[in-house]
Amino acid sequence: MVIAAHPDDAEFGPAGTAARWIDEGSEGWLVCCTSGDQGGEDASMDPLALAAVRESEQRAAAAIIGYAGVSFLHQPDGALANDLALRELLVREIRTFRPDAVLTSDPEVLFHGDGGINHTDHRAAGMAAVDAVFPAARNPMVFPWLVREGLAPHKVRRLYAFWSNRPDAWVDIGGVLERKLDALRAHASQIRDPDGLASRIRAWMAEEGAAIGVAAAEALRVVIIDDDEDEGGHAADPEAEPPA
Repeated sequence: MVIAAHPDDAEFGPAGTAARWIDEGSEGWLVCCTSGDQGGEDASMDPLALAAVRESEQRAAAAIIGYAGVSFLHQPDGALANDLALRELLVREIRTFRPDAVLTSDPEVLFHGDGGINHTDHRAAGMAAVDAVFPAARNPMVFPWLVREGLAPHKVRRLYAFWSNRPDAWVDIGGVLERKLDALRAHASQIRDPDGLASRIRAWMAEEGAAIGVAAAEALRVVIIDDDEDEGGHAADPEAEPPA
């Protein structure tokens, strides 16, 4: 499960990783906390109309990557808050889809490397996702009415933070890089120079790939929450294979 603040965040983020894991047998689900209704430069545009456009673009991009589906939580763009209401929505999503792994933006990043400020919504979405994963989604006493609705507690085993200043795992996305770029192009309302963007993304992915000696990679920060042994008695390796 990928949890992101806005439409297009997942494509700028771990879309290549998601595409590769889906190709290798995982099932993926995308959660967008907002519908991106502030993602424009025309103050006269109806925010609801823009949100509808961006949701449509995100569904098209998600289909390219191969997600089983997309959820929009319709939280306020530009004012996303890691509050109880958002965490309940995320716990509902987690207990419904029951992922082994959750990918979200690194909430600890305020400044990207030596330049660039991380959007407040990215930080809020990442922190809410972390808090929903642990302890909320696994604790039956948190949002107990969800249990009564049939949504049993669920333990997410691994958390992968993207856009991190402290990556410690790299995923080779050379075979799916063009799919990531095609998914980005689906966000036509946001991308004015798709060819220029594709060139920048290729360069960025090549830089990440150099860390592990491949042509293109995405960098992630891995948090292992449960390192239980599998049914064959072997400890799980978070980098050996994609999650279920």
